[in-house]
Amino acid sequence: MTAKFRSIRLAACVLTSLIAVPALAGSAADGVSASEPFVRMVPPGMATSGAFMTLKNADDKDHKLMKADSPVAKAVELHTHINEGGVMKMRPVKDIEIKAKGEAVLKPGGLHVMLIGLKQELKEGDSVPVTLTFEDGSSKKVDAPVRRIQTEMKMDMKPGMQMDMKPGMQMDMKHDHEHMH
Repeated sequence: MTAKFRSIRLAACVLTSLIAVPALAGSAADGVSASEPFVRMVPPGMATSGAFMTLKNADDKDHKLMKADSPVAKAVELHTHINEGGVMKMRPVKDIEIKAKGEAVLKPGGLHVMLIGLKQELKEGDSVPVTLTFEDGSSKKVDAPVRRIQTEMKMDMKPGMQMDMKPGMQMDMKHDHEHMH
């Protein structure tokens, strides 16, 4: 084998390994899909909204959503809701974990993407671009339609029961005996 032939063969092996490794590895953005994305429509003049979706991880390893960006907001943060002494509070989180072969559900009252300092009014049916960035630096653009979200309390009321709302959103259920004959 000549020295020139060995050099060409070595170069071919190096190039083959450089091409094959990234193709086998894949990125977090390739392994994670976003389904049913939407952004909550808010009243005109309101400066914040939230983006919600289900992130599904098809890979055999865990991934993390590290940050999100959107041109419609001055700042975008990953948030969750926590119950602190009976009061629900929003808190930023450093990342959102998406388990291998699992999913992370971003929904109202839970994990979500917080859009802060809205630069424009969000109208029902508009599409909001949201860029998701993962632990390996890869990113995925998601187009999230703006939707009106009905916040309603579903409750089974028995005949003769009434509900009194107290300051602080505590509920007391009372039974009206006069209506129960």
